[in-house]
Amino acid sequence: MLKVELHTHTADDPVDRIPYTTLELIDRAVALGYDALAITLHERQLDLSRLAPYAADRGLVLIPGVERTIEGKHVLLLNFKTGAEDVGTFSDLARLKSRRPGLVIAPHAYFPSSFCLRGDLKRHAGLFDAVERNAMFTRTVDFNRRAERWAEQNGKPVVGNCDVHRLAQLGTTYSLVDAPADADAICEAVAAGRVRVEGRPLAWTEVARILTSMALVGPARDHFKIPSTGIGRIEVDEQGVLEMQ
Repeated sequence: MLKVELHTHTADDPVDRIPYTTLELIDRAVALGYDALAITLHERQLDLSRLAPYAADRGLVLIPGVERTIEGKHVLLLNFKTGAEDVGTFSDLARLKSRRPGLVIAPHAYFPSSFCLRGDLKRHAGLFDAVERNAMFTRTVDFNRRAERWAEQNGKPVVGNCDVHRLAQLGTTYSLVDAPADADAICEAVAAGRVRVEGRPLAWTEVARILTSMALVGPARDHFKIPSTGIGRIEVDEQGVLEMQ
């Protein structure tokens, strides 16, 4: 079983300001015992040709990918050789899937953000190969549960991802995939359901620390409203302003 993370961002991201390089992310993943890592920048698929040998020397498989905004919603497109950056509509996505192999994941599908799929997941169910269990959850608040119910009802596998924007996020939730250490094989195994999610809920202090870091370093694209009986409500708006109530 390979330890895998399929949703990460780095300083190469053209949308979010990320305070670490792709090499630093690779080094951190290796230190945490990961076997494979997908780099999924917003809107742009990073050329991994110069990075793959560095990662391979350290026992880490890199998987190409992009977090594409499709009709206003975030979708993870993994391991498509070409064409992923050109997808702008769900019709485009259907054409891409009919022409090329790849893995399509619904990230943070029911989180409280305008960028999350929500009803579009149901409307375009046939386009998705897997659903994400996002690492941003606590014992009392977990927006993943509705996505997991949807996955069970529709026969889709669930993968564990951290949606890494800060290195401290990596490792709290992850996927164990039954596959050889190869990008194609890993994506095929996930689509076939040979994957298990491991993870732990975050403490509210961890949530606050992560969101504060994202707010202070630069604009946060997503707007998550997280209710809490402990520290009130944490909000990060589209300008990156953090508010606790």
